[in-house]
Amino acid sequence: MQSFVKYVLLWLLPFFLHANFVNWLGDYDLAHQKALKEYKPLLVLVVKKSDPLSSKIIQDSFMNKQYVTHINENTVPVIVTYEGTLSYPVEMYYTIVFPALFLVDSSREVFLKLPLYGIEINEKRVVELFN
Repeated sequence: MQSFVKYVLLWLLPFFLHANFVNWLGDYDLAHQKALKEYKPLLVLVVKKSDPLSSKIIQDSFMNKQYVTHINENTVPVIVTYEGTLSYPVEMYYTIVFPALFLVDSSREVFLKLPLYGIEINEKRVVELFN
């Protein structure tokens, strides 16, 4: 059984190496400092642990899409968990709907576009976020 798992992982390795995905940072403070230094907006995704919708949206909307390169080059993307440490300003990103996506001016800490919530986070709406 163990050799079968190794075989499958080796078979899938090229897929993962060529996958185009958002380069999420996991630390809000670090991402904010990077965004300030690079004069880029923050793309903040707030998820809830063990939420199947959060996992589905990450896979469906942020992997192997044409706009992923644009996100990686023009924003500092950060993913934070609602239940995680309070290392991000909860009052700014307060939500009861998960996942929630915010595009934020890093220097003024204001929303550049209206946030997207839950099933609103889809390919069409993410593209609109950047237009």
